[in-house]
Amino acid sequence: MAGDSKKLQPIIIKRVKKGGHGHHGGAWKIAYADFVTAMMAFFLLMWLLGSTTEGDRKGIADYFSSPLKIALLSGGSGAGDASHVIKGGGTDLTRTTGQVRRGDIEAERKTINLQALKEQLKREEAARLEELKQRIEQSVTNNPLLVQFRSQIRLDITQDGLRIQIVDEQNRPMFDTGSALVKDYMRSILREIGKVLSEVDNKVTLAGHTDAAPYSSGERGYSNWELSADRANASRRELVAGGLREGQVVRVVGLASSALLDKDNPLNPINRRISIIVMNKDAQERFERGADIEAGTAPAVHEAVASSAAGENFSFPAPGR
Repeated sequence: MAGDSKKLQPIIIKRVKKGGHGHHGGAWKIAYADFVTAMMAFFLLMWLLGSTTEGDRKGIADYFSSPLKIALLSGGSGAGDASHVIKGGGTDLTRTTGQVRRGDIEAERKTINLQALKEQLKREEAARLEELKQRIEQSVTNNPLLVQFRSQIRLDITQDGLRIQIVDEQNRPMFDTGSALVKDYMRSILREIGKVLSEVDNKVTLAGHTDAAPYSSGERGYSNWELSADRANASRRELVAGGLREGQVVRVVGLASSALLDKDNPLNPINRRISIIVMNKDAQERFERGADIEAGTAPAVHEAVASSAAGENFSFPAPGR
């Protein structure tokens, strides 16, 4: 029996659970991550403040002070006064104020180059007009029929181009009195000038002028206005006959005595004249925009009269045209 009881005794098995160390917690990792993030944000803020201009910082401050005012009234990409962090900073060291951007420098350089090109073209055109002036002078001088009328031809360079003025004289009128009939010598002068002008591409304007002697009927009928216009058109026909292309003439006007060459002596024969303007490019552009082009008055009238008197002894006739 004793042996049977030992066999029936229950067997108890004890299992020992092996566990690790106790839990210490992971909160310190979160705190460290927050610290690192805060430091990055701090250094990023310092970098932004260091690389932002004073004007932009002021704009940002104004925005947070009154955002609606800045957004509605100021507008633009920056509300502050954009100035470089370093005074005179940028690639252009000649600047002492203002922010310099690469695009601004390129635009400024292109503007300077364009202005330099325009100045160069103006100088070249002025040289061509001066050469044209000398060629006309030489043509008149070398022509035995025209050299005696050299004192009646005035050539000068104005802001509008080459001005050619053919003036009247007491003993050598260009037209019959009160008429638009061209004298033979005047016809020769105009055709010689037309021949030379046909070799250039410049546009031409013509203006006819009379002295101040009125018609007996005043301005109610045929007057100095009609006479000066008729003489200008007669001169245009002679220029074309000499070789001037028809498309070169862009304006023909009669100015009567409204633009006297000698204002102190309105009956002076030199007030009766034909003025031809060989326009430069600038004058042509202004003319195409509707601006006025010089009608033939000299900038220094008294000097022109004095130089004429020095070459020829003028006497002032009785009123006439």
